[in-house]
Amino acid sequence: MDKKTTFREEADIKNILKLREILSTLPTFCKDYFRSIDTTTTTRTRISYAYDIRVFFQFLIQQNPSLKGMEIADIPIGTLDMVKAVDIEEYQEYLKVYMNQDKLETNSERGLKRKISALRSFYAYYYKREMITTNPTVLVDVPKIHDKSIIRLDNDEVAMLLDYIEHGGDHLSGQKRVYWEKTKERDLALITLLLGTGIRVSECVGLDIEDVDFKNNGIKVVRKGGNEMVVYFGDEVEQALKKYLPIREGITPVSGHEHALFYSTQRRRLGIQAVENLVKKYSREITTTKKITPHKLRSTYGTALYQETGDIYLVADVLGHKDVNTTKKHYAALDDARRRKAASAVRLREDS
Repeated sequence: MDKKTTFREEADIKNILKLREILSTLPTFCKDYFRSIDTTTTTRTRISYAYDIRVFFQFLIQQNPSLKGMEIADIPIGTLDMVKAVDIEEYQEYLKVYMNQDKLETNSERGLKRKISALRSFYAYYYKREMITTNPTVLVDVPKIHDKSIIRLDNDEVAMLLDYIEHGGDHLSGQKRVYWEKTKERDLALITLLLGTGIRVSECVGLDIEDVDFKNNGIKVVRKGGNEMVVYFGDEVEQALKKYLPIREGITPVSGHEHALFYSTQRRRLGIQAVENLVKKYSREITTTKKITPHKLRSTYGTALYQETGDIYLVADVLGHKDVNTTKKHYAALDDARRRKAASAVRLREDS
């Protein structure tokens, strides 16, 4: 694999081919819309939108007698003008629970909002270009997302997690012991990196060995949207990575995976699902009340950084949030706790 062909570029190629496959099942006029958002969205986002739009057409065929038996690909653009605001409201209700190719699908508040937002964008494109005369999506409110408290590991839980990865296999025997020995340094380096930098799991698995700079203790990551950024790490991350690298050097990777920082036991680049599984495996040994995912490790880092610095703009920058309001929304509860301290920090009169 030529270094110039990065992990992200390879993923984009696969996603483009996947998008073409999905578009072949949609009405022909849909291609114009997806071409128009090509420069403003990632390939993963366009695939998600394509699936969402396909669900909408699936709903129309199921609910509209005039479309019964019609293939989604044969639906004419004029059908969009037949849809009323009440139909969009019914679609929202449909999305909560529906059957998709004999599989039961459900949507949370976040899933509902994304699908309705995708539909709004879809309708807006054809309405602005006067290809349809109505846009019922603007008459329906986008589903509200209720804020949830941040789930994160406490300081003692972070220490327990890392200790367990490092020493939890001491009591094992046989094949389990062999597997733990084989993956211990990799897993410790990976989870220490997630906890010590707050990078996304997709950014983590996309790292190449050349992206690690020990001279400046930084890693080059590709953020959402494609921007490159150097994220710096501390001594603990440095030590964990340096202990893992000799293990990595002893692995002969599968062709095309030579540059990956983290390898699976199959000698391929470690994938997102594999990282999610190993975080789940280790964290459930530490806490049974918190469902810990790689994103929760990101929240753990963001919380620690904000508590240490009180600088929400720094947290937003390091986490790669384009809008600081996104960061403020997530860490509002911490702000509130700091403000509460202010209530008792100033004494107006000494106790008599």
